[in-house]
Parts: sequence; C-alpha cells; structure tokens
Amino acid sequence: MQHLVARDSSSATLVRAQFLMQLAMKTLQKEFYQILSSNRDHLDPETLSTRSSLDRRTSSVSDYVSDYDDEASVFSISEDEYRISETERVSMLAMDDLRAIAQCMICTGYGKECVKVYVVMRKSIVDEALYHLGVERFSFSQLQKLDWEVLELKIKTWLKAAKVAVRTLFHGERILCDHVFADGSGKRIAESCFADIAKDGAASLFGFPEMVAKCKKTPEKMFRTLDLYEAVSDLWPQIETIFSFESTSSIRLQAVTSMAKLAEAVRTMLTDFENAIQKEASKKPVPGGGIHPLTRYVMNYLTFLADYSGVLVDIIADLPQSPLPESYYRSPMRDENPPASDLSERIAWIILVVLCKLDGKAELYKDVPLSYLFLANNMQYVVVKVRKSNLGFLLGEEWLAQHESKVREYANKYERVAWSKAFASLPENPAAELPAEQARACFAKFNAAFHEACRKQSSWVVSDPKIREEIKGSIASKLEQKYSEFYKKNRVGSESVIKLLPGDIANHLSNILNGNGTGDSSHSSSTSSSSHRSNPR
Repeated sequence: MQHLVARDSSSATLVRAQFLMQLAMKTLQKEFYQILSSNRDHLDPETLSTRSSLDRRTSSVSDYVSDYDDEASVFSISEDEYRISETERVSMLAMDDLRAIAQCMICTGYGKECVKVYVVMRKSIVDEALYHLGVERFSFSQLQKLDWEVLELKIKTWLKAAKVAVRTLFHGERILCDHVFADGSGKRIAESCFADIAKDGAASLFGFPEMVAKCKKTPEKMFRTLDLYEAVSDLWPQIETIFSFESTSSIRLQAVTSMAKLAEAVRTMLTDFENAIQKEASKKPVPGGGIHPLTRYVMNYLTFLADYSGVLVDIIADLPQSPLPESYYRSPMRDENPPASDLSERIAWIILVVLCKLDGKAELYKDVPLSYLFLANNMQYVVVKVRKSNLGFLLGEEWLAQHESKVREYANKYERVAWSKAFASLPENPAAELPAEQARACFAKFNAAFHEACRKQSSWVVSDPKIREEIKGSIASKLEQKYSEFYKKNRVGSESVIKLLPGDIANHLSNILNGNGTGDSSHSSSTSSSSHRSNPR
C-alpha cells in the first residue's frame, strides 16, 4: 500500500485497498469487542492471577525436569498436578486471540480504536468488581461525619477488599494488559491501557486509609488505624510491582502517602494516650484495694498494641525518645535491634507512668496496709499481663523479675503493717512462762487484735489466687508458730480468756482477702472456744 501511495495517492486501487482495510479493521474491532464481551467469565482477574502463578510454577518445573532429564524416574511430575483446567484453557485461547487482533490493528494504524474498546470493557469489569468488594468512594467530609461504629465496619470491609483488589483484581488486569499488548509499541499501549483501567479504582482504594487517618483521633481508633497501616504495608511490594509504570506512579504515591498519614495518626494517638494517663485524676479508691480501672485499661491497651509490634517499630521511630532513664530500664534488644528497643522503652515508659499514678492513688487509702495491698494487686496485674502477652518478649525477663520482686515487697509491707498488732500482743519470747495475770492479758490482746484484723480484712481483696494463698500461708505460718509456743507455755490458768487454738488461725485466715466481707465469724470463734473448753490440754 505504501508503494501505491508513493506512485499515485488517488488511484482507484489505493482507494479500494483503503476501503477494504477499514472494513477489515472494523470487523476486527467487532471481533475484539466480542471476545472481550463473551469471555468476561474466562478473563476474570482471579483466573488471570491463577494463570500467572501456574505459568511460573510450570516454567520452574520444566526447567527442573530438563536439567535432570536423566533422573526423570526419580523426579517425575504428575500430569494431573499441573493439568490446566478448561476455564484456564479457554482464557488463554481468548488472550491469544486478543493479542493477535491487537497486534494487527496497532500495526495498521488502528491502535486507538483497539484501545478504546479494550479500556471501556475492562474498566467496567474493574469498577464492578470493586463495587462488589464493597469499596466505596467517599469524600473526606462524608467520611468524617460517620459514627465510629459505622466507620469501623467500612474499615473491616476495606481490609478484606484491599487484599483481593491488589492480589487478584489489579494483578489480573496487569497480566492481561501485558499479554494483549506485548510486542513493539504495544508495551507503551499496555501501560496507557492499564493506567486508564486501574487508576480511578486504585486511587479510591488507596485514598481511603489516608482519609481515615485524617479523621478525629481517639484511643479507640488506634487498632483499626494500625490494621490499615499493616494492610497497606503488607501489600506494598505487590503495589510497587503491579503499578510500576510511570503513568501509575500516582497510585504508588497514594499508597505511600496513606502509610505516612496512618503512621502520623498512630504517633498522635500514642502521645495522646500517654497524656491521658498522666491527666487521669479519679479520687475514689478502689474497694478492697483491688485492680484500678486505669490499670486494666492501660494494660489491655498495651497488650493489644504489642500484637502490632512489627509495624509499630517503624512507626514510632520518629517519636521523641521517652524520658526514661537508662538506669531504670535497658531493653534486652538494645544491641541486637535498636528500632525494636525503642518500642520496648516506649512501652516501659508508659507502664512507669501508670505505676507512678497508682502510687498517688494508694495514698487515698486511710489504712496503710490496704494501700500496700492495692499496690501489690495492681503490680501483679501488670506483671501477669506482660508475661502472658507479646509484652513479655518486648520487655524481657529482667524487667519481669524486677517487677515481680516489687509485688513481693508490697505484699511483705502489707503483712508487716496489717498484722503488727497481733504479733506485738504476744511477748517477744513466746516460749517464756509468764505470770497468770500477764498471760491472760496477752491472750486477750491477741484475741482482740487477731479478730479485728480478720474483720477488717474480710472486705479486702487479693485478686491473684496464687498470691492470695501465698500471703495467707505466710501469715498463718508466722502467727501459728509464735502463738503456738505462747499457748503451750501459758494456757494453764488462762482457759477463760483463750478464744483461739493454734490450729484455728488458718481457718480464720481463709476468710480474709477474698473481698466478700465474710471474715472472722462469731460461729467459728464460739466453735473454737467450745472446743477448747471441752478438750483442755
């Protein structure tokens, strides 16, 4: 045809040839449309993505078998294992037909018509797929008006949709574009087509996390924000590969921007969380010295945070260092993994802030021993939460050992102060024989001090069963030993005032520190007294 144009651009032969060419191209254009339309099910992104992984797998197996052909009997590949399904076979035939038509139309100058049909058809498939995945297009003003419960549901939907959209939908479209427009100038056309098909949907998909990050920040939104960051971060390698064209650089930029905004939101919420702890100003002591709501809230929050340690390490890198002195805490990962150490120290700092607040709240108790019990309870709660979660990995055994020793220290202080009157009512040398009058006075004082301590502590609580039994056991052991020696030496002549046998002490103590107000009972006292009177020793 070029030869005819050069000789006579108005020749009848040339005109007829051009007419026939146009007719042929229109026929090809219709056929191109027909293949795209009739094979929507066979050219779905899931099938295309499956085909890509199958191609890679089959290729690697073929290479392996060719390299070790002489050992085919050992490394034989089952035909069924790599059998291509009927759907995949039809999709490959359709893709090859589309490629042949596209090459023909592009070579004859009808690439524009080919691309128009292709983009319209495939873009409708992408947009429809995103719609069915639940990907909605919001403006920021619409999004920020949503109640958190509604927005959280949207985030959950997005988290599921994003994985499918990237790994299946956009991945499949990229495979199809690269195959149909594979040769020569078609590579540039493939880039243009893919950008026109995917950009709008991808921009909407990856713009959603950025808008969420810009919404009002509250502590309850922390974990969904981290979910979004983690999802985009996990998908980033595939996003970078699928949208590698220059014309789709805006999609890569949007994904990076979303991660940056989400990270900024997390840092802001973490700082606000710390500030909220420091500003907490409740003045009502917890009944019985139990676990303070602040302790529960903060430790549960930190436990969940620790599950995101993988992404938090990157996020908090830009936070100012905690004011925690190195003498107080040195991360076990300081030398091996400095970024992870920064996270460990940040968490250790937050826990220290909580413990300092609890020190202040302990002063609200009028009973000094109850304040120590309160501190022991809350410290033990912190230790257990750390040990049973990823916090233990971040803070390390040394941190745990230090704080477990604090629990014991508080428990010992409680024991010493709470039972000081009972111990002091007995002579310094309990094995010494006292004058009858003095012995009776000691028995009376011990009875009064012991029963008063039991009565008062019946409404107190030790939340951890193991610690509770250890404390009761320690008190019983020490009191029984001293009281038993005194009782054996001085019981004669004091029967009228003796209310307790040495063996009764543990029974009475079983009713304290349970928080149920059933401490020392008159029934148990009268039973002990009656038992003593009927069985003098």
